[in-house]
Amino acid sequence: MHPNQALITKFYEAFQRRDGAAMAACYHPDATFDDPVFPGLTGDEPGSMWGMLCEQGKDLRIEFSAVDADDAAGSARWEAWYTFSPTGRAVHNTVAARFTFRDGKIATHRDDFDLARWTRMALGPVGWALGWSPLIQAPLRRKAKANLGAWMRKRQSGG
Repeated sequence: MHPNQALITKFYEAFQRRDGAAMAACYHPDATFDDPVFPGLTGDEPGSMWGMLCEQGKDLRIEFSAVDADDAAGSARWEAWYTFSPTGRAVHNTVAARFTFRDGKIATHRDDFDLARWTRMALGPVGWALGWSPLIQAPLRRKAKANLGAWMRKRQSGG
């Protein structure tokens, strides 16, 4: 197994255990992360995002497959099943992940999934009606970024 393939596997095995610290340790200090809800995360933010999601995902279940990597790039597919806590609605998200590497760590990580589909599951009728719309997606991104900032501040203050 290529070392970067092993790194991706290690990352998702930590996710299955809901071990955000182990996931964060897979990232390069200058890592970047993008997905439809959390675009443009840098530095400590990607690892912190996974820590927050692992901590809050009380019924989170993860499966991953199709892990592939070489010296420069890698990919995987993963699925998550969980309850979206603000609405109590069940979500099953299917994600295609792409990676690049530097110094034996993840340098860039991009998760792609259908945000409109996700909003239909997570938000119910509002998601069905407007999940495709910037009227829903932009506030969702702002709220996610604010939640991440609050979670990181709480950890930095020892909370």
